[in-house]
Amino acid sequence: MADQAQRDGAHLRNLWYFALAGARLRRGRMAARVLLGEPVLLARDARGQPFALRNICPHRGIPLTHGRFDGQEVECGYHGWRFNGEGRCTAIPSLTDDQPLDVSKIKVRRYPCREVQGNIWVFFGDEGGDPGDPPIVPDIGDAAPRLVETQLFDCEIDHAVVGLMDPAHGPFVHAAWWWRTRRSMHEKAKAFAPAPLGFRMVRHKPSSNSAGYKILGGEITTEISFRLPGVRIEHIRAGRHVLCNLTAVTPTGEGKTEVNHAIYWTQPWLTPFTPVFRRFAKTFLGQDRAMVTKQQEGLRYNPNLMLINDADTQAKWYYRLKKEWQRCQSEGGDFVNPVKETVLRWRS
Repeated sequence: MADQAQRDGAHLRNLWYFALAGARLRRGRMAARVLLGEPVLLARDARGQPFALRNICPHRGIPLTHGRFDGQEVECGYHGWRFNGEGRCTAIPSLTDDQPLDVSKIKVRRYPCREVQGNIWVFFGDEGGDPGDPPIVPDIGDAAPRLVETQLFDCEIDHAVVGLMDPAHGPFVHAAWWWRTRRSMHEKAKAFAPAPLGFRMVRHKPSSNSAGYKILGGEITTEISFRLPGVRIEHIRAGRHVLCNLTAVTPTGEGKTEVNHAIYWTQPWLTPFTPVFRRFAKTFLGQDRAMVTKQQEGLRYNPNLMLINDADTQAKWYYRLKKEWQRCQSEGGDFVNPVKETVLRWRS
């Protein structure tokens, strides 16, 4: 059954987006990012707390990251205007003592910013609202990821997300002797259920052609969840240990999307293999990036896209989830998850 993808190009608001791996932002340092097409300053203060501001000085428009940061306040490099972590102006050096301007009334937009499990998230939405909590990886406590691989995809967020949840491309895009080949393709049936802001593939044993899981040892089960705006968490249990993959998709500018893949594990004996896992993660994401780059050659002609049952049902759910989130944000009322419990079947 064909289904036309709903590609409106609008970024979803009032949601948390992955901004930066925490290890990449040291104390007393700033980082300039473009997220959802907006210039964002990320900084970590002297206490180790991150914050996020609009990276534009309200005076003459220069990015604040071209200035200085002393661990408490950001100083604009053009005229020395200073702003604290709340975005409030604290000083304008050019003012004389008899000029009554109340500098505290001058503000730079502040974005809610949280560091959770070693990742920095920024909330894009209505000011003053309760953003709730960013996505949480189960069973790893406050641990930071063992490694994070980041790649920039030359596509809009929808195509990166749909590629992320596509169950049928593995034998063609990620074919490898230790993973999957075309000859290993067979029919699969997986149970799905609704989850907060998304859906989950109910816990199950990995497929017989997923040989990479076997190195973990023990009785292995996995559960995969997806939630808006583009966060996928794979939770693998191997005996009393877990290995978790968090993949977060964040739009940057027009036609550009950043994909961050963070890996956690509790098995101490896996740590010496970190360079190997890093190479695998880089290769996997690189294969997906290469494919969506090729995809853009066809998409420039704005073709109608066909989504079929059941292999593309997760993609259909994604577009329906987006539509429902946009509806409840514009009209008010509760978000009603359109996903229902079901079993999907495909060959891969």
